[in-house]
Amino acid sequence: MSYYFNEDHQLFRSSLRDFLEKEVRPNVRQYEADGEIPRSLYHRFGEMGYLGLGFPEKYGGLNLDIWYSVVFIEELCRMNSGGLSAAIWAHPGLALTHILAEGNEKQKEKYLPSGILGKSIGCLAITEPFGGSDVQALRTTAIKDGDHYIVNGSKTFITNGVNSDYIVTAVKTAPENKMISMLIIERDRKGVSATKLDKLGWRASDTGEIAFDEVRVPVENLLGAEDAGFFYIMQHFVSERLGMALQGLAYSEYALEVTLKYVNERTAFGRKINRFQVLRHRIAQMASEIEMNKAFIYSLYQRYADGDYLVKEASMAKLLATQLNDKVATECLQMFGGYGFMEDYPMARMFRDARLGQIGGGTSEILCEIISKIMIDQVNYKTPINKNK
Repeated sequence: MSYYFNEDHQLFRSSLRDFLEKEVRPNVRQYEADGEIPRSLYHRFGEMGYLGLGFPEKYGGLNLDIWYSVVFIEELCRMNSGGLSAAIWAHPGLALTHILAEGNEKQKEKYLPSGILGKSIGCLAITEPFGGSDVQALRTTAIKDGDHYIVNGSKTFITNGVNSDYIVTAVKTAPENKMISMLIIERDRKGVSATKLDKLGWRASDTGEIAFDEVRVPVENLLGAEDAGFFYIMQHFVSERLGMALQGLAYSEYALEVTLKYVNERTAFGRKINRFQVLRHRIAQMASEIEMNKAFIYSLYQRYADGDYLVKEASMAKLLATQLNDKVATECLQMFGGYGFMEDYPMARMFRDARLGQIGGGTSEILCEIISKIMIDQVNYKTPINKNK
């Protein structure tokens, strides 16, 4: 750990863990039942500085190195709620990240300070009912009408898609040439509506389907350059997939931690079940795979911080870490026996939540195709050109 994390990082981890244990864990079951987290929790995270760890001080951020964000994701995952982690992380990690990278100064001053404080909440809306992983197939249009765009279309599977205040939205401003642009659409604009989706897992996040019906959006809400949205999306996929890889790793590590505690206490046939060779060897196998994934993912975060563009490596990391999470959740639930199937124990929720990792942020099949193109077809994914100007 000390290779990547210094004493300050460890102190931050300790204080963050204490905060989460006192103010978040006691309420997780209620968040899961409600299907969302309260707005007050975003504000509380903002007050503590957790939503602005890597953002410039100019906008209220702390301008800290990337390892503080790694610690934040890891500790958040220990709350054993994929929905909670997704909802909190998607706001700064997806919506605010786009605004910081592509927004003009007026947009940054409008959205970043309030977003970092948790007073306003953003979401990123790319996926559509008919598009799925095919970003360029999206159908939502934004046709210019004087000093406004008229937006029509729909988005689905959007984290924070119901309760957010604004939507960073992928649209086609020139449908005839299939070019994509990014718009910031305020929630309260006429013609914007959303429906909460009922999910298998990640139940504490308000995942929604959003509809746009003749929504008038000022041209000043264009994020970055017109027709450059695809470049922006591709550029941020690396950080999103690294984040999901890290989440998969952290969930696996926490699942093994609680399972070790259980097998060290549970008895059967007159002895602790940690003495049965079949369980001991499964634990050894899982622990080894977790450590191997950790070494790889941490090395990628260091390279990402150094400026490397890691399309292949981030795809590999998400592919393997989310598959591992699914495997570990299944194996650990089995070690709990019948109790693993009960909601009063931690594994039932872990089991449900783990399944999403191989779907969201690029399915395992899409990731394999990206890796195949690089390895077999020798496709070279170069760093996207900055089309902000």
